[in-house]
Amino acid sequence: MAKPYVIGIDMGGTNTAFGIVDARGNVIASSSIKTGKHANLEDYINELYDEITRIVVANDAEGKINGIGIGAPNANYFTGIIEDGVNLPWPTPIPLADLISKKFGIPCLITNDANAAAIGEMTYGAARGFKDFIMITLGTGVGSGIVVNGQMVYGHDGFAGELGHVIMKRNNGRMCGCGRTGCLEAYCSATGVARTAREFLEIRSDDSLLRNYDIEAITSKDVYDCAVAGDKLAQDIFDYTGNILGEALADFMTFSSPEAFVIFGGLTKSGEYIMRPIRESFEKNVMPVFKGKAKILVSELKEADAAVLGASALGWEIKEG
Repeated sequence: MAKPYVIGIDMGGTNTAFGIVDARGNVIASSSIKTGKHANLEDYINELYDEITRIVVANDAEGKINGIGIGAPNANYFTGIIEDGVNLPWPTPIPLADLISKKFGIPCLITNDANAAAIGEMTYGAARGFKDFIMITLGTGVGSGIVVNGQMVYGHDGFAGELGHVIMKRNNGRMCGCGRTGCLEAYCSATGVARTAREFLEIRSDDSLLRNYDIEAITSKDVYDCAVAGDKLAQDIFDYTGNILGEALADFMTFSSPEAFVIFGGLTKSGEYIMRPIRESFEKNVMPVFKGKAKILVSELKEADAAVLGASALGWEIKEG
């Protein structure tokens, strides 16, 4: 008899969220722990085990878990190892899939957080039924997951799909956290929007509500609030950001000819302020042969559950036996 549930674990540098998920994408129960609470990795895994076991027992799910899926930074789907634990408190590499599988006695798969989001979107969200699409996650950074013919593209080493680090500005580009300059992430992430706001406020002289904020503390949410209030400079910031992302999507189109781009993350809360310039720039820059062939969609995953849902979708890839 098929087991009706999977466990999804979203492992971040600050918090680890997890939940029990059914085949329809309903989060039956969820909770979280502090990732960095324990200096020792074994203690962290023990607490994770105790807390997940607690919600499994409370929801009569013992013996009913098909698999465990984990989304984590720099996690390698092929090896089950976190290769380079950015923001994690323990030394890497970490053979996380093996450690979790042995602790729980349940098969486990891991991947990076952007790939997890793409798998979740294909399983539960806006990309249901699509075999070719690209997921773009707009958060602190810019992540991506590429699906071709219904399969995630991992590359030979498990790290394919770093579209946030495609260079958009070859000359005098912004420094990116990856150590290079001009990356898409430096412009189209939430932090990129804040950087654009600071630049615009310094080089432009027009009045703006943003001038009422501490320039070093401005966030993308501040820019959105000002844009909604009719602030021209704030709206121009979104136009600038959306234009760059639209150019990038036009280039990505030539790579795998996706049916759709699915945009996910906090910046999508800005609605048409960001989506309109993305679509307009994409149409302006895409090759004629690809015009009218790809949709640009906003994720349908519930924001509160998205990371856990994305990770949980890996659990359905595990076959019994």
